[in-house]
Amino acid sequence: MKILVTGNAGFIGFHTVKRLLERGDSVIGVDVVNDYYDPAIKEARLCVLDETAQRVSADYTFIRANLADQQAVNDIFREHGPDRVIHLAAQAGVRYSLDNPHAYVESNIVAFTNILEACRFAKVEHLTYASTSSVYGANTHMPFSEHASVDHPLQFYAATKKANELMAHSYSHLYRLPTTGLRFFTVYGPWGRPDMALFLFTRDMLAGEPIQVFNHGHHTRDFTYVDDIVEGVIRASDQIAAPNPQWNSDVPDPATSDAPYRLYNIGNNNPVKLSTYIEAIEEALGKHAIKELLPLQPGDVPDTFADSSELERAVGYKPATPVKEGVGNFVTWYREYYDA
Repeated sequence: MKILVTGNAGFIGFHTVKRLLERGDSVIGVDVVNDYYDPAIKEARLCVLDETAQRVSADYTFIRANLADQQAVNDIFREHGPDRVIHLAAQAGVRYSLDNPHAYVESNIVAFTNILEACRFAKVEHLTYASTSSVYGANTHMPFSEHASVDHPLQFYAATKKANELMAHSYSHLYRLPTTGLRFFTVYGPWGRPDMALFLFTRDMLAGEPIQVFNHGHHTRDFTYVDDIVEGVIRASDQIAAPNPQWNSDVPDPATSDAPYRLYNIGNNNPVKLSTYIEAIEEALGKHAIKELLPLQPGDVPDTFADSSELERAVGYKPATPVKEGVGNFVTWYREYYDA
C-alpha cells in the first residue's frame, strides 16, 4: 500500500507515519515544517522517521511543501500516485485562531481544497482526514455523538474543520470519492505539541514556576493518548468509506450519507477533570504544581466527552489508555528529550 500522509512532521502525523512504516507500507510524507511552534521538535521527529525507515527497510519519501500551493500538491500526486491519503496537516489551536484567522484559511481551507482536487483526479481509493472535537462547539448534550448537529462553533478553528467535513461530503457526493473524517479529542503523549497543556504544565512545574489553570480547573476533557488515536486513524483508513443504504434524506444523519462518507469520534470515552490531569502530572514528576487559577478563555468549551461507539462498531477498536499511564509515558519522554 502506498499512502500519502500530510503533516508528518507534526505530532499525530509523526506517530502515524512511524506506525505505517513499521507495518511495511510505502509512505510519502508531506509537511511545510512551519514555525507555529518550535521547528526543532519537528526536525527531530523527521530524524526519527528517517531512522525508522532505515531500520525496517521501508520505502519512505519526505517532501517539504506547502499544501496551499496547488501546483506543488498536483506535482506530488502525479509523481508518486498514492493509493490512499491520510490528511493530518492543519493549523491547529483554539486560541491562536483568535489572533491569526488567516492562517486557518490557508492551511485548513485552501490546502484541503487542493488535497480534495488532487484525490479526485488521482482517483485515490480513500481519503481519511483529521477533524476535531471542537466542532461540537455550543453543544452540551453528552457524550458528543457524530449523529448530532454541529452548527454552532465557538471559534474559527472549529468552523474551518466543520467546513472540511462539508467539503469532503461534496466530493464524496459529486465524484464518489470515499472520505472519512475523524474528530480527535484532546490528544496527548510523547512528542506532543509544545503549545498543549501537558507540555506547558510539565515545563513550568519542572522550573518551579506557576501553571495557568483556566476555568479554575473545572474543565473536563476526554484526554486521548496518541497511540490510541493512531490505531483509530489507521484502522479507519484501512476501511474504505461506503454509502449508508439506510440513509434517509427526510431525516439526514450527519455522520453518514448515501455517498461514500463517514465521520467518527476518536476519544477515550472517559472525561477527566483538569485537576485530576494535573495530579497525574504531579505524581509522574514527583513535584507539586503552583496553580494560577484563571477564568474560562474565549473560545474554550467547559467539557468534552466522546461517544466512540460508532468507531468501535466500524473498526473493532476504541481508545482505552488511562490518563495516569499516558501522562507517565509523556513525562518519561520529556525528561529524556530535554534532559530534565
